[in-house]
Amino acid sequence: MRFLRETAYLDKVHSPKDIKKMNIVQLNALCEEIRAFLIEEVSKTGGHLSSNLGTIELTVALHKVFTTPKDALVFDVGHQCYTHKIITGRKNGFEHLRMKDGLSGFPSPRESSHDAFVAGHGNTALSVAIGLATAKKLKREPGKVIAIIGDGAFTGGMVYEGMNNIRALDNLIVILNDNKMSISKNVGAVAEYLTKLRTSPRYFKAKRDVQSALDSVPLIGVPIREGLQTAKSALRRLVYNSTMFEEMGFQYVGVIDGHNLAKLCTVFSAYRNEQSAPLFVHIATVKGKGFEPAEQNPGEFHGVSAFDVNHITDPDVAPDSSFSTVFGTELERLGAEDPKLCAITAAMKYGTGLQYFYRSYKDRFFDVGMAEQHAVTFAAGLAKAGMHPVVSIYSTFLQRSYDQLIHDVSLLQLNVLVAVDRAGFVPGDGETHQGIYDAAYLSQIAGMRVVSPCNYEELTHWLRVLVRQDGPRALRYPRGAECADLSAVPCTGKEYDVYPDQNGSDAAIVTYGAMVQEAFGAQKKMPADVYKLCVIHPLPDGLLESLLRYPKIVFVEDGIRTGGIGEQVAAGLCECGYTGKFRHLAVDPARVTHASVAQLRKLCGVDGDSIVKALKEV
Repeated sequence: MRFLRETAYLDKVHSPKDIKKMNIVQLNALCEEIRAFLIEEVSKTGGHLSSNLGTIELTVALHKVFTTPKDALVFDVGHQCYTHKIITGRKNGFEHLRMKDGLSGFPSPRESSHDAFVAGHGNTALSVAIGLATAKKLKREPGKVIAIIGDGAFTGGMVYEGMNNIRALDNLIVILNDNKMSISKNVGAVAEYLTKLRTSPRYFKAKRDVQSALDSVPLIGVPIREGLQTAKSALRRLVYNSTMFEEMGFQYVGVIDGHNLAKLCTVFSAYRNEQSAPLFVHIATVKGKGFEPAEQNPGEFHGVSAFDVNHITDPDVAPDSSFSTVFGTELERLGAEDPKLCAITAAMKYGTGLQYFYRSYKDRFFDVGMAEQHAVTFAAGLAKAGMHPVVSIYSTFLQRSYDQLIHDVSLLQLNVLVAVDRAGFVPGDGETHQGIYDAAYLSQIAGMRVVSPCNYEELTHWLRVLVRQDGPRALRYPRGAECADLSAVPCTGKEYDVYPDQNGSDAAIVTYGAMVQEAFGAQKKMPADVYKLCVIHPLPDGLLESLLRYPKIVFVEDGIRTGGIGEQVAAGLCECGYTGKFRHLAVDPARVTHASVAQLRKLCGVDGDSIVKALKEV
C-alpha cells in the first residue's frame, strides 16, 4: 500500500507565505497530501504519528491566518509539530527525522526561528505562552502568542496554575485540541450558532459600541454593563456544559470541528485583530485521523518505530519484545500472587507495558494522566494504607516527581516501587527525553534502593525480589529490546558479578545496566576484569574492598557525571585509602541530541573505544 500518491500542493510549500496564497479548496487538498506524506515518512523512520495526523487542519489554519515568528506558536509536548515543520520549510528533513544531525521530532528554536520554544514534556505550553505574551506586552511588540494544548494536558496541575495567572493578556490565544471530548461535549446547533455569531465582524462592532455607550453613562452605566455580562454568562451555562474557562478569565469559543479547515480559518481570522481578553478556542479532533489503525488504537501509534503499513499487528496480541513488555507481563503474573499489588502509570499504559496488568486487574490499575507528581504521592497514600504500589514512569518524566519521592515516599520510608522505564540513552526523541539523570537523583534519596538489570532475565528476577521487599525501591531499565550480546549473560541473583580477563589483569572496568555491553566489548580489546553491578545504590557490600586491589579502574555509565554512581564509587574508594588511578566516563548533558544509542555513546565518550582509550591513559 502506498499512501503518498499526489503532491501537487505539497511541492509548492516552502514557507508559511506559500500557505497564505492558497484558497480553502487548495488547502484541503494540501491537508490530505500532508496526511499521506506523514504516514509514509514516519513508517520509514519512526516518530509520533497519531497526534500529528489529528492536527493537520489546525496547523494549516494557524499558518493561513497568523504569521510566524511574529505570532508565536507554542506546542504542548510538541509531538504534533510535524505539519508545522513541513510548512516552515523542513519537509526534506523528514528523510532523517530523529536521526543524528537530522530533523528533531520536537520544536527546537535552534533548528528554526519559527519554533518559539522547546517542547518535550506536557503541561508546559500555557505557562510558556503566558511568559511570551507578557514579554510582548512589556516590550510593546505586535503579534499573538498561541498555545496548542491537548486535552491530556488538563490531567496535570501546571495547566491550572497557568490558567490562574492569565491576567488581561489580550494577545494570548489558547487552543484546546480535544481528541477525546473529555472536558466538554458539543451541545448541538445552538452552540454552533453562537460560535458563528461571536466570530462575525458585526458582533465585535456591536460589543464595542454597547460597552462604550454604557461606560459613558454616569452612575448606572457600569452596573448595567456588569449585569449584562452576568446574564451572558448565565446564558452560556445553559448552552455549554462548563464555563470554567470563562470564569478563569478567558473568552471562550467552541466546540469547533478541528478538521473543518474553513471554520477554523473563520474563527482565527475573526480574533486575529479583535480580542478583548485571553481567548480560549475549543476544537474537537480525531487522533490518528486518516489512518485507520491509528484511529482505532491511537495510544499504540502515539510514538512508533519504523513499521510496515501493510502489516499492522495488534499490540496486545503480538507485541515486540522489549524491557517494557517483559516488565509488564511479569508484573501481571505477580498480580495474581499478591492481591495488594497495584500498578500506576502517568498516561503511558502501552509505553510502560502495563496494558497486561490492566487487562487482568482493572480495579488495581490506575492511569492518573499526565500527572507524575500525583502518581508518586498517590502511591505513597496507597502504601501507607497497606497496599503494594508499583509506579511505572519514564525516567525523563520521573524528574517531575523528585520532590514527591523525597517528601512523600522517603520520609516515611513507604513501600513504593518505582519502575523507571527508558533509563539511560533514548534514541530519536533527543535532548528532552534522555534518561541520564535518574541514577544520580534516585541515589540521593534516603533509603532508596536502586537496581539496574542488563537483560530480561535479570529484570524478571529483580522485579520479583523488589516487589517482596519494603521501603522505597527503584528498578531502572533501558528502552527497547535486550542487547543480543547480553541476552546470554546468566542472572546469578548477586548484587554484582565479576567477569575476569582470561589472562589476568590489573585493571577493572566497572559499570551497570545496558553499558555492560560496552564493557565486554572493551574487554575483548584490552585486558581488564569487568564488574557488572546490578544493585547500584547503596553500593553493594564488598565492592569497594574488591576494587582496592586494582591499580587502574575505569567506571563507565550512561548517566550524568556529577552525582553519578561513578562519583560515589570514587568517593568510597578515596575514603578506603585507594591510591591507584581512577577514570570516570559519564555523560555531559550538553552533548546529548537525537541519535541512535550507539551514536550517543560514542558522542558522549562512553562507548567501548572510549573505555579502551581510558584504560591506556591510566
